[in-house]
Parts: sequence; C-alpha cells; structure tokens
Amino acid sequence: MMKVGLNKGYDYIELWKESMIDHNGNIPKRLVDDVAEEAFWSSMLERKTRYISDPYAQDVQRELLPLLNSDDHVLEIGPGWGNYTFSIADKVQKLTCIDSSKSIVQFLESQAVVKGLDNIELIYDKWESEKASKKYDVVFGFNCYYRMYDIGKALLKMNESANRLVIAGMTTGPEKPHYMELHQMGYNINLRRRDYIHILNVLHQLGILANCKMVKLQSRKSYSSYEELIRDNTTKILDQHYNVKEMETVINKYVSEKEGTYEYVYPFHAALIYWNPVNCKINK
Repeated sequence: MMKVGLNKGYDYIELWKESMIDHNGNIPKRLVDDVAEEAFWSSMLERKTRYISDPYAQDVQRELLPLLNSDDHVLEIGPGWGNYTFSIADKVQKLTCIDSSKSIVQFLESQAVVKGLDNIELIYDKWESEKASKKYDVVFGFNCYYRMYDIGKALLKMNESANRLVIAGMTTGPEKPHYMELHQMGYNINLRRRDYIHILNVLHQLGILANCKMVKLQSRKSYSSYEELIRDNTTKILDQHYNVKEMETVINKYVSEKEGTYEYVYPFHAALIYWNPVNCKINK
C-alpha cells in the first residue's frame, strides 16, 4: 500500500482539541467524565424500552449499506442505541460493536435477542483505549467522535484496523434556521464547534484522501404546547437578557400550528466519509 506522511501547515488535530472547549472555556463534563457519560446514556435508555431508530437513520442506511458486503466482518464504534447496528447485522456475516457505556451494551444485547440476531458481538470498552490489534473488513463509526480528544490517533486506529474500508459518519448542519437568523441579528448563539469538515481536514493532514457523501435529511419535531416549543428552541441562546418578543417572532417564522400542536421542520445533512485503508506515518 502507498505510504503517506503528515502534511505540513495548519494543525487540524490541535484545532479539534481546541474546539472541544465550550464558550465558558471548559471541556464539558460528559466529554471527560466516564461516570457522567454513563449517567447520560442510562437516563436516555430509561425512556427507550425497545429499539426504535432515529427518524433520519433510514436515509443514512440507504447510502451506508451498499458499501458493505455480505461476507464482511464489520466493527461499529459507539453504536449508541443502534441506529445502524441491526440493519448492518442483517446484511453482513458478523458485526462487532464496541461502546464505553455499559447501559448501551446491555440494551443492544437485549434487542439482539428480541430480533433473533446471533452474529453480533458486543464489547464494553472505549475504542480509544481498547488495545486489541484485530483486523476487520470494515470499520464504521457514526456520531461517535465527540469524546475522542486525540482525533488523529483515533482515525489512524480506524485506518489500521480495517482491511477493506473505513467509514466515518456524522450528522451536520445547517443549524436550525431561527438560530442562524438570531445569530445574524447579533444574538450570541452556541453554534456547533466541531463538524465533519474537521474530520476531513484531519484525514488530509494524515495523508488520507477520503471520499465524502452528503446525505440530505429532514428533522420534524412536534410540540404539544407553545411553552415546550419555546423552551426547546432557546437552549442555544447564550445571552442572559434578550427581547423575548423578538425571539419568539423569529422562531414562529419556521413553525406551523394545527389544533394546538406545533411543528418545526428544517433540513440538515449527514456526512459519510469513507476510504480504503492506507499505510500512514506521522512525521514528528
């Protein structure tokens, strides 16, 4: 395989690390505290008694599954509650999943039994710290990078663990349109700090020229009350004081109401970044 080196110039790996710091100058607790991360997933799964994928996942699956072969052994990193896990297992020979949440591993184990799937292996561990050098046909991870501080090493490990293909996926913007409009009006908005383009740039820095497929998605969120609508759509406003009437006027531009139910529909995307593994070498 072709041997490549680290490209000189801007350090996108360091930029990724800097972007983990929030607007208060801190790294959010969930990103560094395993107990807090486990508590988050445990609370999320208390409300999820059975597997139901996020609404957008099927659109991503339509682009993802054709990249896989029926005789593949796939590694999925950070599967969460299984947006892609079971559709992958239905197609490939074997699927190994690794997740740092014990609650997630237990949930997926139970749902695999319900679905009668016996080709899924579940590992309770962090991908970043897992030491095994086992190779897989395909290594895949979607929205699993938020806690990976050294993104360069994590992506290199994905590259080194794959025989045939690496797939790194992430949902991306645009942000909800009312937030962008408020931002343009001078509001201080907690906008997304890390995005798929950071991963593409890190891969380029590592000498990996990856493909990128953008998948058009749509979010449709319904609210049973106006108060719930406003509460859910002001969480990213960082200003302590602002014109509430002005803010509500902007939000209402993007919302429809019918018989007391409020619906907010807006577009967003998923990025599927994929490449054939190469022999990478970081020059010190």
